[in-house]
Amino acid sequence: MRKGVLYISYDGILEPLGQSQVLAYLEKLSKDRPIHLISFEKKSDKDNFKLYDDVKTRIENSNIHWHPLTYHKHPVLLATLWDIVRMLILSYYLVVKFHLKIVHARSYITSLAAVFLKKTLNVYYIFDMRGFWADERVEGGLWDKNSYLFYTFKKLEKIYFLNADVVVSLTNKAVKEVNKFPYLKRGAPIFKVIPTCTDLELFKVGNKRPKESFILGYVGSVGVWYLFEESLKFFKIIKDLIPDARLHIINKGDHDYIYTCLDNLKIQHDDVVVEDTDHKGVVHSMQSMDAGIFIIKPVYSKMASMPTKLGEFLGCGIPCVCNAKVGDMPEIVNDNKVGVVLDDFKELTMIHGAVELLKLLSDVNTSNRCVETAAKYFSLDNGVKSYNDVYQQFDKC
Repeated sequence: MRKGVLYISYDGILEPLGQSQVLAYLEKLSKDRPIHLISFEKKSDKDNFKLYDDVKTRIENSNIHWHPLTYHKHPVLLATLWDIVRMLILSYYLVVKFHLKIVHARSYITSLAAVFLKKTLNVYYIFDMRGFWADERVEGGLWDKNSYLFYTFKKLEKIYFLNADVVVSLTNKAVKEVNKFPYLKRGAPIFKVIPTCTDLELFKVGNKRPKESFILGYVGSVGVWYLFEESLKFFKIIKDLIPDARLHIINKGDHDYIYTCLDNLKIQHDDVVVEDTDHKGVVHSMQSMDAGIFIIKPVYSKMASMPTKLGEFLGCGIPCVCNAKVGDMPEIVNDNKVGVVLDDFKELTMIHGAVELLKLLSDVNTSNRCVETAAKYFSLDNGVKSYNDVYQQFDKC
């Protein structure tokens, strides 16, 4: 018998991330079993009636039962505590009322409810860790390493790992790291590696465009984890090699900062397109790019990360420029010859990387290798199958 699932996400389903990394999976997973979804939605998203209706229609056409809660931000600590209390009450009610046996918690905040439900109602608990969240908060400059918050969530992390029936990790590197934790020496949980997957029916090679100039693409955030100025320095090197090269940036909300960075590095605005577009617009723009670039801070917590945009670029047949010490990404890119991995950000390293990128682009098989690599590692259907395998092992219990 297929057991019902309670899926809890502190990310909103109305946000682009929630639609691509939560809803896209659940739509397919719900074909085999009922899934109850708790998500926390920003008021601004809920007030966007077209967005809300579109997402609600998608959910109603599936076997998902959506229970949206409003996300609170201020005052920070009290708001989060209030969200947690409401999450605990609603999740307990849903598990009891609908006899749900599996609780799938996305990341750390929601795992508070999952552990509570495991202890009180004996459900199966899936810890979908998504990364080393507490360490990310410190390395992102949001928390102090000596703070009570960091201490508390590292203690909670231990509880999560010790109580989870299955832990889902985005990377193999993170699994190896967790297995070194002293408190797991007597017995580690079952791990399943499922990277951030991509809808390859959407992110695919587009129609060939007339070749006008080389386009280097940058998609997404320019702050916190992303070394945006290093990406701009790489573009300047490309510009020296290909004088008519252009940079196409797709970003929401940081355009003033982007233009400031361009001015600081003396990059002409005429050589850059800065765009804000919707999800489908991102695909269309990506398909016109020759290569993609994203450089991420090579810090401890990033061994557990797998950037969504890697699968998206590769699905469009586009090689990528990225950097070492970020999850399993360097091995995937190097082993499959689908991009360039920068070991550091010195000028000579970047020059060598730019030359290697142009060599890759002169290889007529590179685009096909990108598409094949996307299908091998980042296919949404493969990700859904992996999650389904996790659920099915509890059906047998």
